[in-house]
Amino acid sequence: MTAWREGRTQACSELLAAYRAGGGKAGQAEKIVFDGMGDRDVYNIAAPFEDEGELVIAGRVESRDSEESEIWFFIRRGEKWVPKDGAPVFKLQDPFHTRIGGLLVFGGVQTFPHPEVENALSWRTVFYKGDGIASLERFYEGPDQMKDLRLVELADGSVGVFTRPQGSKGGRGKIGYTAVPSLERLTKEVVLEAPLLEQFLDEEWGGANEIHLLANGKLGVLGHVACFDERGDRHYYPMVFAYDPLTGAYTEMSLVAERADFVEGPTKRDDLKDVVFSGGIVRLPEGKAELYAGISDAEAQKIEIEDPFIGFE
Repeated sequence: MTAWREGRTQACSELLAAYRAGGGKAGQAEKIVFDGMGDRDVYNIAAPFEDEGELVIAGRVESRDSEESEIWFFIRRGEKWVPKDGAPVFKLQDPFHTRIGGLLVFGGVQTFPHPEVENALSWRTVFYKGDGIASLERFYEGPDQMKDLRLVELADGSVGVFTRPQGSKGGRGKIGYTAVPSLERLTKEVVLEAPLLEQFLDEEWGGANEIHLLANGKLGVLGHVACFDERGDRHYYPMVFAYDPLTGAYTEMSLVAERADFVEGPTKRDDLKDVVFSGGIVRLPEGKAELYAGISDAEAQKIEIEDPFIGFE
């Protein structure tokens, strides 16, 4: 029986210890190979989705020594993924997608010069919608300094909104939740006023990456929890929890994998070796799922796990 409660914070170390004590759940991992990008890396991918009758992966593309990013769409050809002919390229980071009202809703993180701090960047989450990739049009941008803003169509057709403020309200980054009747009612004020869930220690942070509407109307949340160690290195772990949009209750977080479960590979910087950025989950038959993730800010992989949402349905 899944326990639903509010108001319990969990540390990265506690979550990792529980995952390891359970023997881990992750299975075979494999690298996702991209072609046609020259010496640029493709990482922080979203889960594949169907567009014009074939599977597409959106990925963050950038040089190893830069954070000037673009989002490209890729299709599979043999054992590699190649750029989709004619697909738009967005000057954004960290793609995500969902479907609301029958439309593809796609987004990413836009960076821009910080309005107050010299030589620093700020960021916001921007959203596009359309019948498919070719018809995507921008329709909303979130508040400045907010990544990991995610939308989901609820069972009654309204829109659930997961937020992640930073600063005076969210510290290093905490998850909030609210809902609006439709995409047209989504405003910055609504997002900024969303109540926060009690999940992360003040010195740690996290966010929602992908939301699944479950069979019982509850929401399965794939996210990440992150922390610094004593040397200043970053540690990112893919986690899940469930949220009840009718009552506001939610389950404790649990990890679904860690960096050691994946294939060894390069890292963008030494302090990013232990980074797994949750991209998306594809639920499979017989209680399995595939987790798609960015690894060490340098490559993309997928790994088979137990379906983390079955116990919530």
